[in-house]
Amino acid sequence: MRARDLLADFPTVGLDSPVIEAARMLADHDLPGLIVIGDDGAPFTILPGTEVLRLAVPRYCQDDPALARVVDEAHADAFLDGLSDRTVREALPRQKRELPVTDPGATVLELAALMARTRSPLVAVVDGGRLAGAVTLQALLDRVLAA
Repeated sequence: MRARDLLADFPTVGLDSPVIEAARMLADHDLPGLIVIGDDGAPFTILPGTEVLRLAVPRYCQDDPALARVVDEAHADAFLDGLSDRTVREALPRQKRELPVTDPGATVLELAALMARTRSPLVAVVDGGRLAGAVTLQALLDRVLAA
């Protein structure tokens, strides 16, 4: 089984897309992350949903989880409101990581190794310099466990 056999269309966002739209896309489509397309139209990175949360959750709550408990419920429920004027570019991790990208001929073991190594729940599949789709962790496990 190859990447082309597990390939699915996958939503993308641009670097300057509003991060609140990315969060809505993650929620509306129940996605583990998004493929971020660079200015050249090629995959730039994978944006896991946890990175969107990292941008939205106040730093003091990330540094000291006990402080999150003292925020009243009304304010706690509205923590995503602070994303309205931020971009996907701002949600990206500060340190550059290996880009989880492969070609359609990659085996399931190659896909699994790439996901494990990059800690990414999805892999962008590029064919001839163009994004062909993605393979998600869920699709990979479903097919491997069914075999």
